[in-house]
Amino acid sequence: MRCHPTPARATRLPLSLFAVVATAIALAGCSAFLDGPDAPVARRAARLLPADALLLGEQHDAPEHQALERETVEALAAKGKLAALLLEMAEEGHSTARLDSAATDAQVQAALGWNDKAWPWQSYGPVVMAAVRAGVPVIGANLPRARMKNAMTDVSLDVQLNGEAYTAQQDAVREGHCKLLPEPQIVPMTRIQVGRDRAMAQAIVKARQPGKTVLLVTGAGHATKVLGVPQHLPTDVSVKAVRLQAGESPDEKAENRRAYDAVWRTPPLPPKDYCADMRTR
Repeated sequence: MRCHPTPARATRLPLSLFAVVATAIALAGCSAFLDGPDAPVARRAARLLPADALLLGEQHDAPEHQALERETVEALAAKGKLAALLLEMAEEGHSTARLDSAATDAQVQAALGWNDKAWPWQSYGPVVMAAVRAGVPVIGANLPRARMKNAMTDVSLDVQLNGEAYTAQQDAVREGHCKLLPEPQIVPMTRIQVGRDRAMAQAIVKARQPGKTVLLVTGAGHATKVLGVPQHLPTDVSVKAVRLQAGESPDEKAENRRAYDAVWRTPPLPPKDYCADMRTR
């Protein structure tokens, strides 16, 4: 992403001085949006706070993203500013709130109803345990699987987004299923996506505390401000959304600017055809 200094307009500053000031402001704004892989997490987070909720939208198979999430937990907890850690990876109704900070990994997994096959504990355990050790509750925020069937037929979910956003969400579902999903399944699957976003938004509202920040770890598609969880939050909840992005995709730059408050870049991953398995089924 390239950042350009603000063009000179009518001003009382000498042109050379104005250029220096304008360039500094523009570059500061750029760095607040896009940080390199070596920028300290505490500094990245501080630029976005205060906020009632901070959303980290990850790429699930990027280990560096879970490392950033753990560091964010530690940075907020160290300042006493972490209200709760919310997870897409655990279902609503599960929490570590009753556990001691010395709880074992096994006790924490049991409390969260953890599905290791879907979400490897090796990847997410350090994120979760950082919060537990700090005495911060870890809360399942995802729509329970038992309620997904009902969500598929819930027509009220069709009007939770405006028409343009709902259409875009349907397109995202198509792309997310490699354009292999039969068209009659698009609407039911979109309802599930919206239902999951609403569940996570409701979990944020329940967990927020004055002067602290609720941290939600989720996929990038749920974190987007134009389609995801922020769309379902009350207007009095201040929220900042971060995209954790492995490598750089030029086509996503404009989209990122509109959908997220910041992008935290990590090194690129080896190329992978994510649709290969779906094509062979």
